[in-house]
Amino acid sequence: MDMNQYLSMFIDESNDHLQSLNEKMLELEQSPEDLSIVQVIFRSAHTLKGMAATMGFEDLASLTHKMENVLDLVRNEKLQMKESIFDVLFQSLDALESMVQDIMAGGEGKLDVSHIVSSLQAIEKGEESSPSSIEESNVSSTGTASSMPALDEFQNSVLLQSIHDGQGVMFIRVIINRTSQLKSVRAYMVFDLLERSGDVIKTEPSVEQIEQDQFEYEFSLYYITQMQSEELKKAILNISEIEEVNVIPLTEEMLGLGANEAAAATEVMEKPEATPEVRSEADPNSKNIETSKAVPSDEKEKTVRAASKTNTAPAASKTIRVDIERLDVLMNLFSELLIDRSRLEQLSNELEHTDLIETVAHMSRVSSDLQNIVLKLRMVPVDTVFNRFPRMIRDLAKSLNKKVDLVITGADTELDRTVIDEIGDPLVHLLRNAVDHGVESISSRMESGKSETGTIQLRAFHSGNHVFIEIEDDGAGIYRDKLLKVAISRGVVTEAESAAMTDQQVFQLLFAPGFSTAETISDISGRGVGLDVVKAKITSLGGNVTIHSVPGKGTNFSVQLPLTLSIISAMLIKLGSEKYAIPLSSIVETGIVKKEKIRIVHGTKMISFREALVPFVSLAEFFNVEDYSDEAEDEIEIVVIRKGDQLAALAIDDFIGQNEIVIKTLGKYLPNIQGISGATILGDGQVALIIDPNGLIK
Repeated sequence: MDMNQYLSMFIDESNDHLQSLNEKMLELEQSPEDLSIVQVIFRSAHTLKGMAATMGFEDLASLTHKMENVLDLVRNEKLQMKESIFDVLFQSLDALESMVQDIMAGGEGKLDVSHIVSSLQAIEKGEESSPSSIEESNVSSTGTASSMPALDEFQNSVLLQSIHDGQGVMFIRVIINRTSQLKSVRAYMVFDLLERSGDVIKTEPSVEQIEQDQFEYEFSLYYITQMQSEELKKAILNISEIEEVNVIPLTEEMLGLGANEAAAATEVMEKPEATPEVRSEADPNSKNIETSKAVPSDEKEKTVRAASKTNTAPAASKTIRVDIERLDVLMNLFSELLIDRSRLEQLSNELEHTDLIETVAHMSRVSSDLQNIVLKLRMVPVDTVFNRFPRMIRDLAKSLNKKVDLVITGADTELDRTVIDEIGDPLVHLLRNAVDHGVESISSRMESGKSETGTIQLRAFHSGNHVFIEIEDDGAGIYRDKLLKVAISRGVVTEAESAAMTDQQVFQLLFAPGFSTAETISDISGRGVGLDVVKAKITSLGGNVTIHSVPGKGTNFSVQLPLTLSIISAMLIKLGSEKYAIPLSSIVETGIVKKEKIRIVHGTKMISFREALVPFVSLAEFFNVEDYSDEAEDEIEIVVIRKGDQLAALAIDDFIGQNEIVIKTLGKYLPNIQGISGATILGDGQVALIIDPNGLIK
């Protein structure tokens, strides 16, 4: 079978599983005793192993299998998690990510991981285990105690309650004929039969793994029913290609026994199997499982139903993966439709035909709804970027011998895919900067009366047509004098210039090319690269970044980004015979200024606006418009635009009106023109250049 057709799906799902493994491993590191997290990690690793083996990536499957062996010891309480084990498992995840990256690049996913495998094997052999856990291991190796899947406290209480209410509880083991070509289909037929007459509480392997054909030719389950065991066995054997069925009725005593006693109690099976490792309250090692008396019978029915839904076949997925290129094609087609809509609106107004006006108005409403849907299709939660940061912060803090908590809020905030694709690297730089420069060492924090653990807040939220992403630490903050001293020594500013600078202007020096306050060069920072790249990238996206800091308290980097880079609301203006568009999100105010109000300050034209002086920019002069000059005007229309905290007044000829425009790149036909970010096609077919406010404010 040619597996290449499934390669893209394998890569997508592998990346999803690796991200989930990283997230759950971080959770487990905070709660190492929580076995439910271990179960999730184990299932994800098991699925990844099966996928890799199916696709023929043996190195990836082999390493995952070694991880799985360690996780199996943990989930069966034969191994206690500790820091050294976490480190090895995280190294394994890094290696798996490298293998997947190699596969994405066209390789075979091969990587020398012998040192990691050796560490995993050492853990598996019991070098990390306590004496008690080794003893338990010997019990399971005698043959049967571990072959029945373990139940958690909730599942055990459901089964006990069912027995108490007079229902039958069965353990069923099904073996499919090895000649079967459709083993997952046969398994589905068994589940379909069982669900007609009862509730499945627990399966091994999981239902998802069975559906995906990721199991050998047998599976087992716990089942609640009113059917008799012989009747049930006969019904399952009637399904074709079922080789063997073992059905064991379970009692309250059997569910409450330890592993050794349960194994002895189930010797009636044709092939002896062990009972689940469930302990009663009488067991000194028990975790005090609640008995059935604590659950009313009416609540029990709801509980069984809920458990059945959880452990049986999952509901059909309501999401699909769509190739990004298809979304781009859809956006381009809609862009053309939007241009035609503008043209129709213009024609209907000129012809003044009632029916045509009504039809165009209806089409405008429908296309507006369609526009919202198309834009939403392209919107992606910033969580897709944020979810890789907790692991990064954990590793950075560990390498710097610091303690840092990363608190993420607003991860469901959505951004256009094109922005999401570009914003990851700038955020990485800012977060690394916060860990290295922002959060102090443990000793420094203790001396200043702070907790030894620093906190970095990563926030995202909507505001108007923008999304703000803030990175705030509770570290040392920025000291103006220290920053200026470094800037002056490196020739970034002069002493005379520094005296007149505001705090915000001083903080912006951090974005100067080659600027760094690090005293030593490390792998994390100090090479004079990073924040200037951040500024350039965010500016290229039509965004802005500002800094607020309180010495000794912490620093806040606030990144402002447009919601989308494809369709925007803009103000259309005229300059003689030429038309331009100014993004509405950059406009603060429009107005009229008299010519005599324009002042010359240090050779620069300025006007008074809101009790402050702002630069006055003549667009006609800036773009060298031949058929218009504002010099001949007594009153000049202006548009006040904003770039961060800086303002400027643009002199224009006239206003056309507000409109939604489709951004078209200038492509290779024109070089990068200062002050122009792209072009758009208007309803009358004319091309209007889109003004880039960032290029007009210095």
